[in-house]
Amino acid sequence: PEIGPFPHQASTTAGAPFDRMKVKLKREIVTLGRPEVNPAKQAVGTYVDSQAWNQMITDPDVVVIDARNDFEVELGTFEGAVNPQTESFRDLPDYVASHLDPARHKKVAMFCTGGIRCEKATAYLLGQGFEQVYHLQGGILNYLRTVSETESLWQGDCFVFDDRVAVDHHLAPTDHELCLGCGHPISPAAKAAPEYEAGISCPHCYTALTPEKRSRLETRQRQRESFRL
Repeated sequence: PEIGPFPHQASTTAGAPFDRMKVKLKREIVTLGRPEVNPAKQAVGTYVDSQAWNQMITDPDVVVIDARNDFEVELGTFEGAVNPQTESFRDLPDYVASHLDPARHKKVAMFCTGGIRCEKATAYLLGQGFEQVYHLQGGILNYLRTVSETESLWQGDCFVFDDRVAVDHHLAPTDHELCLGCGHPISPAAKAAPEYEAGISCPHCYTALTPEKRSRLETRQRQRESFRL
């Protein structure tokens, strides 16, 4: 009652997807690195619901931008979407500055996991002079929940920020896991690679693994295994 009604999404899973619950007061939920961008006080992009999204992203005049990080896009994205190849959300303004032009890109549509990042991303684009900016209401997860697989333009799995790691079109957990060395999602094929070592490395981080970091990770892995015993 103190907060009032607000849009939210609920997902179910057989196991606890978080090790513990923690409530923190933060200045920003997602950090764009541009303090002047405040979706609560300025315009954001036009919402497009799941049923209208397919028509939006198949319009040849629309540039469709995946607002997530590169490691998320690797698991899945919408057909025809552009991957900005960002390592963090903070990198998105640099991508916009170097690859998008309000004079040439008249219509821009964006999407992210649950819609939160797009609140800031679309507000930023509007502030940069882009006039027709859209985003997927409720994000990918709401799209997967409400659009049938036969009609869907989603390809692959969707990364989620909990112990499920990724979900399929039915929002069921997939067989992806997290590399505990770098935090990158890894498939069963990646786990079978010679660069994979449980708790230490995977094909994504093996070449950057220093002796000092390996030592720290080995100690942590031994502690983890001892705890399980």
